[in-house]
Amino acid sequence: MELRREKLTRYISPLREGGSLPALGEAADGFKYAVKLKGAGHGMKSLISETLGGLIVKAFKFKVPELVLLDLSHLFGITEPDKEIQDLLRKSEGLNVGLHFMNGAFTFDPAVNPIDSLMASKIVWLDAFLTNVDRSRQNPNMMIWNRELWLIDHGASFYFHHSDKDPSEAALDPFPYIKNHVLLPYADNLAEADKLMRQAITPRTLNKIVDLLPSEWLTGDNNEYDPEKKREEYKIFLTKRLANSKIFVEQALHERKKLL
Repeated sequence: MELRREKLTRYISPLREGGSLPALGEAADGFKYAVKLKGAGHGMKSLISETLGGLIVKAFKFKVPELVLLDLSHLFGITEPDKEIQDLLRKSEGLNVGLHFMNGAFTFDPAVNPIDSLMASKIVWLDAFLTNVDRSRQNPNMMIWNRELWLIDHGASFYFHHSDKDPSEAALDPFPYIKNHVLLPYADNLAEADKLMRQAITPRTLNKIVDLLPSEWLTGDNNEYDPEKKREEYKIFLTKRLANSKIFVEQALHERKKLL
C-alpha cells in the first residue's frame, strides 16, 4: 500500500459533474487525473475522506482508480477564464489528491447493469463502514470501465470529522443514511457480506492506511492540530467500527426491510 506523489503540469478543464468542482489535469507522469481540490467544499477533510476511503476500498479488493498525491503550483490553470474556478485553483495551491481519469467510463445503473446480491451487499457494507453518504440513486458514484465495476468519489465519507464528536462514539453510529443507498434493494446477503468483509481486512492494515495520510492535511487550516493525534482518531474510529460492524449491518437490514 503506497501513495505516489506527482507534479501537475497541465490544466485541461474543470469537471463540472461533481459538486466539489474537481479539475481535469495532467501530471508529470503523463497521466490524466480528476484532481480533488482542497480549496473546495470541506477543504482538506474531503481530501482525507477521499484518500482514506479510496485506499480502504482498494484494500478490500474492489476496483478503484489509482489515488495519487498531486502538487498544484501557482501557475496551474492560470489561463482559466472563469473567475470562480480561478479562485478555487488559487486556494488549492499545494498538495491535493487525484484519481486516475477513466476515459470512456459511464455511470453504473443497477436497472441496466446486472449485479449479484453478494457484491451489492458487500458494497452496502463498505459504505456503511465508511459512513459514505454519497452512493445514492441520484449519484451512485460507480462506473463501468473496461466492462468492470469501479467505485469512485469517497470524499463524503467519515462525516464524524466535520463535528466535535468523539471518534470512539462515532464508530458506533448505526448509519441510518444507508436507507438512501442505490444498492440496498439488491443487498439480500448482508449477513454473509459482514462475515467476508470482516475477514478481508485487519486493524493493522487499517492503521497502515491511516499512516499514509500527509501530515499537512492533518494540522487543520490554522495548524492547530497535532497530526499524530488526528491519525489516532481515525485509527480508533476504523478499528472500533470494524469490531462493531453488527450495529450498522442491523441498521441496513432494518432499512432494507422497510424498502421491501
